[in-house]
Amino acid sequence: MPGPLNLSFRRFAVLTKTLSFDGYRHLIPDTRLEENIVTLATEATYPYFTEEHLMFRETVKKFCQTEIAPHTEEWDEAGIFPRDIFKKAADLGLFGIRIDPKWGGSGLDWWATAAYLEGLSHCNNGGVAMGLMVQSDITLPVLAELGTDDQKEEFLAPAVAGDRVAALGISEPGGGSDVAAIKTRARLQEDELVISGQKLWITNGTRADFIILAVRTGEEGHRGVSLVLFPTDVKGFSVGKKIHKVGNLSSDTAELFFDNCRVPLRYVLGEMDRGFYYTMHNFQGERLAAAISAVFQMERAMEYAIAYGKERTAFGKPVGQFQVWKHKFAEHLTSIEAAKWLAYRALDLVNRGQRAVREITMAKLFASDLSQRVTYDCMQIFGGFGYTTEYPISRFWRDVRLHTIGAGTSEIMKEIIAKEEKL
Repeated sequence: MPGPLNLSFRRFAVLTKTLSFDGYRHLIPDTRLEENIVTLATEATYPYFTEEHLMFRETVKKFCQTEIAPHTEEWDEAGIFPRDIFKKAADLGLFGIRIDPKWGGSGLDWWATAAYLEGLSHCNNGGVAMGLMVQSDITLPVLAELGTDDQKEEFLAPAVAGDRVAALGISEPGGGSDVAAIKTRARLQEDELVISGQKLWITNGTRADFIILAVRTGEEGHRGVSLVLFPTDVKGFSVGKKIHKVGNLSSDTAELFFDNCRVPLRYVLGEMDRGFYYTMHNFQGERLAAAISAVFQMERAMEYAIAYGKERTAFGKPVGQFQVWKHKFAEHLTSIEAAKWLAYRALDLVNRGQRAVREITMAKLFASDLSQRVTYDCMQIFGGFGYTTEYPISRFWRDVRLHTIGAGTSEIMKEIIAKEEKL
């Protein structure tokens, strides 16, 4: 990729590991998305972010502004974004941030991922961000943690390079958040697993080259679930339909069918019948990424709303100068900052290798619910224009609706918090 976008994070990996995190640094000035949009980030960054992190954030931001944002409406209407975006993202190192360099990754940490997610918010399209995040933060980290060297060579390395698209196959028609209720079954025949069943709500499902698939290999309940690497060129696999959604329109979400599909036993990830526990562990990373993403989506929506409030006049002055909007936005900016620190606190614990179920769940719940209120008000200030697709604000409002559902509903988050607090 020519020009300034050829700034892969792999080039920063060694430097980042040797740099001190002490002291605050100044942010690199943001390029404005539009003339009147002012970035909401403060002019002092957190001590965890190095200059290399910030350079990477700027690279991802420019990539999104150049390769994605100009096409958001077109790809929403098509219900899918071009496959070559995966390859372009991989060329910047976006799929291997926390992956061992042995498999093409950068071997960095969650602070690098946070920089990536902030840059990704500038694509102004939750669907594209979702498709890329499924690859970078929902599927490949599982394979990197559980896979054998042979499995990593066959599946992980090509996916980090953007040559193979991955999906996660957990949810089913009869159970979304209830992973222990999985019905898709894999029966053992000699050295093969024969898989039959159905999956639903699978992002990247219409074009995935392989799926990390949750199947029932044992007894009913959480003790009988396994994770399997499933190549989609296997006989008996089919995509039922691409699901039409309210938001995240450019991400393909599919219904999948498995009819006596045979895969070798060596494609089992980790230990047989331990898939439920692996999935619960993986949910922590997915929920943390979702919380961080929600924060940055809110920041982008606020930028548009504040800019529009300065442009639109009513009763002789800019709408944004009315007290009702100044106070509302002051409250939202405060809440977004609180959500950011909740997410960063959880991230810091994960980075230190500490248990963070409580903190991640709180961050996900708070940021997800807050995003509904923030984008609602950001859309409201646009008046009738906000209810059209001519302005990107309606896309923010539609796309963030998923946050209270995906990776565990807000109701499930409350149950987990109650359990953690022994309420």
